[in-house]
Amino acid sequence: MRPQHRVGRRAAMLLAAAALLAGCGTGGELKSAGRATAAIGPARLWPELPPASAAPYDYGEGETAHIPGITVPGDDVHRLDPVAVVQAGLNARPDRSSGTDELPAATVRRIKACRTAPQACPVLPPYFRDLTGDGKDELVLAIELTGHQLSVRVYMPEPSGLTRIMSTSDAVISVELAGRDLIMRAPSAITGYEYRTAWSWDGRQRAMLPTQDEILRMTPYPEPGRRRTSSAHPSPRPSELPSAAPTTRPPTVPPTAAPTAAPSAAVSAERR
Repeated sequence: MRPQHRVGRRAAMLLAAAALLAGCGTGGELKSAGRATAAIGPARLWPELPPASAAPYDYGEGETAHIPGITVPGDDVHRLDPVAVVQAGLNARPDRSSGTDELPAATVRRIKACRTAPQACPVLPPYFRDLTGDGKDELVLAIELTGHQLSVRVYMPEPSGLTRIMSTSDAVISVELAGRDLIMRAPSAITGYEYRTAWSWDGRQRAMLPTQDEILRMTPYPEPGRRRTSSAHPSPRPSELPSAAPTTRPPTVPPTAAPTAAPSAAVSAERR
């Protein structure tokens, strides 16, 4: 290629690049958003104070208990009788004595009478959801207490039987399953606000822990007929279960465990 041709070609390329640059500058160029706010780093207050080494009180987080006398055929909690599970749980010994799983004496009497008085049975219909991520559903139960309170429990099937991996009681606005979280909404003493606690599985502790606890402005719960859909399907009430329906008289031999004396401690609804 002759020199004059190379010069002409380079000149054409430079003119094209200049045209492109001129076009980019006419629109869409970057503009200043103004002076950036100065970052303020965290400041530790009262650093001379020694750190606490123990919690001031125990409200049951991370507490588990093996449920005696209950076996889980095929690790399928759908086949369990919720009433039998709750009744057997009265004999359970938690891994530490926080007292949070103890029920009022009147509730214990109603639980023991579920076979003879099913309409007064405080055990609500169960729900099922894989909350631990192991591919097997957990059993989610609730027991009605006085004052619009619920005792909510989650049970996990294991080769050794059934383990309660969560137990808490509170005055409840609603209980929801979202993914692998169990979310409880409870009223606050501040008008127009509510507590919202998300319980999540912790593999290290092998228990459900309150991983998020916050106070928020209340949002109206959907009206009947406009309730949000959920993948969790309620089961029939314990009195309607076809495979383990309570009888009109107590069975001669209890299916799982004999009833025990009622705990005397009452459940407190105070927020921590």
